[in-house]
Amino acid sequence: MENLLALSSAVIDGTTSTEEVGPMNRINFQLSVISDEIAMVEAFSHCILFDTEDGLVAFDTSGVQGGGKVVNAIRGWRDSRFNSLVYTHGHLDHVGGSGAFINDAVANGQPRPRVISHENVPRRFERYNFTNGYNVAINQRQFGQFSRRGYSIADGNNFLPDSTAIPDLTYGDQMTIDIGGMEIVLNHAKGETDDHTWSWIPQHKAICAGDFFIWCFPNAGNPQKVQRYPVEWAAAMRDMANQGAELFFPAHGLPIEGEKRIRTVLEDVAESLEFLVKETIDRMNEGARLSDIVHEVKIDPEILERPYLKPIYDEPEFVVRNIWRMYGGWYDGNPANLKPASDGVLAAELSALAGGARKLANRAQELMAESPRLSCHLAEMAALAEPDNKYVHGIRAEVYQHRREQESSLMAKGIFGSAANESKAAIDDD
Repeated sequence: MENLLALSSAVIDGTTSTEEVGPMNRINFQLSVISDEIAMVEAFSHCILFDTEDGLVAFDTSGVQGGGKVVNAIRGWRDSRFNSLVYTHGHLDHVGGSGAFINDAVANGQPRPRVISHENVPRRFERYNFTNGYNVAINQRQFGQFSRRGYSIADGNNFLPDSTAIPDLTYGDQMTIDIGGMEIVLNHAKGETDDHTWSWIPQHKAICAGDFFIWCFPNAGNPQKVQRYPVEWAAAMRDMANQGAELFFPAHGLPIEGEKRIRTVLEDVAESLEFLVKETIDRMNEGARLSDIVHEVKIDPEILERPYLKPIYDEPEFVVRNIWRMYGGWYDGNPANLKPASDGVLAAELSALAGGARKLANRAQELMAESPRLSCHLAEMAALAEPDNKYVHGIRAEVYQHRREQESSLMAKGIFGSAANESKAAIDDD
């Protein structure tokens, strides 16, 4: 069994690299013992476990496809009943496996575990049902590659799995509970979500942080999801950094030990978010357009090379857009975009001016390496102008596939790859 704390310490301290260690976020459904009373199952997401005098407390349950594997891994460590399940937030990879925990209790003749969360989690579940089709579609774009490998977080046509347990106990700003002689302080803070909980366990000097820290650049800009909260996120990181924790458990990636080490990584994340907020708001206050801000505000590339800040999931450019959305609304400062022509009408006009969709597509192909952003604009206009043109779709697929290969973040790769696949399907559709 690998020593997860030793691995993370070596990466943070610089005595080894992420290339040598391998992925920080691993989905292997293996349980690692952290101490006599603490264990962690690496999954999507992780499940953090505390053994108390009155059963086990589990922070997060993985997704619907992983819940059973997580429970099986736990049962190789302890056969105690599950006293409580704590949702760090309501994302499916954290709550979808709850049904497996409840089924385990039923099979063993044990009481149903209590489910605890922030009061906004049930409201999130209601929103998921309200926008079910949309969420299914965007998660296929974002996580399609994982679904094909058996790590789907949805359940067929239902985005929120029917087996997901509704919380029994919710709280507002903060709540302290005692489970089997172990005190848990639940703290609400906005960050990736508006229903997020980070927990302080004084007995173990431990923090369970959910997705506030994910071993890559914070997911504060996701282009397909609802509002993120970078200002509040940074504040939460500083609150956690000041807690004096000796153990830190994220829901994705390796656990971390040592107060100094924990403080360093949390403050680095906070500073990165605070920088983006300041630079974006300063330009908004000066009257700049969104397009200008997006291309001007950049984080020092050296900072993004830190092993826990690499933009492999989300990225700073998307966070800038989310800051604008929060404080500036949807109008981007370009008056032509206030009440614009439809994309198809604009594309048809520009195509006609250029001499046809083929010319736009050919120019897009020429610009792929030199100006991939502009190349995508032209390829998209060509396909909108002549949506049945297989030649155009061939170039569009090539352009977006090339763009996907140049990107670092999963979100950008997912969207560009999906666009390439759309054109490939259009070519094959006879």
